[in-house]
Amino acid sequence: MAHNEQLDKIINEDGFIAALDQSGGSTPKALLQYDVDHSYYKNDTEMYDQIHSMRERIVLSPSFNSKNIIGAILFEMTMNKEISGKKTAKYLWEDLGIIPFLKIDSGLESEHNGVHLLKDIKDIDKKLENAVSNGIFGTKMRSVINSASIEGINDVVDQQFKLSHQINKHNLIPIIEPEVTISISDKENAEVILIQSILKNLEKMPKSNKVILKLSLPEIPNFYQPLMNHESVLRVVALSGGYDQTNAIKKLECNNGMIASFSRALTEGLSINQNDEEFNLIINKSINNIAKASKT
Repeated sequence: MAHNEQLDKIINEDGFIAALDQSGGSTPKALLQYDVDHSYYKNDTEMYDQIHSMRERIVLSPSFNSKNIIGAILFEMTMNKEISGKKTAKYLWEDLGIIPFLKIDSGLESEHNGVHLLKDIKDIDKKLENAVSNGIFGTKMRSVINSASIEGINDVVDQQFKLSHQINKHNLIPIIEPEVTISISDKENAEVILIQSILKNLEKMPKSNKVILKLSLPEIPNFYQPLMNHESVLRVVALSGGYDQTNAIKKLECNNGMIASFSRALTEGLSINQNDEEFNLIINKSINNIAKASKT
């Protein structure tokens, strides 16, 4: 029953998907943004405890609720930890009505043909079974596109869709994320190749399979509209990709039907040094602004 309720929420409700899934490589940067430098931790365990404390503080903020937030993407360590004495994913859904997703990729291969493919995800079926047992609704995998390379982009999209079939078999909804780096000179050309490759893969998908697409904000407004109209796509969501919050919101407002799935742009301005009143004021403003842009 919960799955059907969550499916309906993803398709029909206003709001955005919060990205709380910084992993090993991006955790130090995320902590620095929160004014937590290396003096706060001596090893990886302590580092992950610090990032969990930050995420827990965000989730427990009064404005982090289902009025503006449809779902949240978690790092595996976050899923295995608790918030208010309950496993994180179960707390999100049972207490807040927010749909939990899990980042399942194991990082990126070295660049080849202008792209970073996903590293092999070891024991993927066990990982997916564990996700289901923890109340996870869907998954997320991130690849990176650094050039308008037809061969490279097709490789990225083909790999993502191949994995999405495996994820769908576990009754999980995959978020496919082929991120186009926002600073590349041929970004618009890369997006032309990307949409063609995605549409080709969507046409080959079994009709019963569904995906969510997480894409960089496009150079041409409403460029991804054809993807939103496809019967196999539940939502098209935008990553902030290095844009600050103001610019990410401005770009999102130009893309009707696209909703946010921001990470850095969501946590912008937050600091471990803020008291709860200051912290809650900033996250409340960010959530409201991002939700408002996701409704345009």
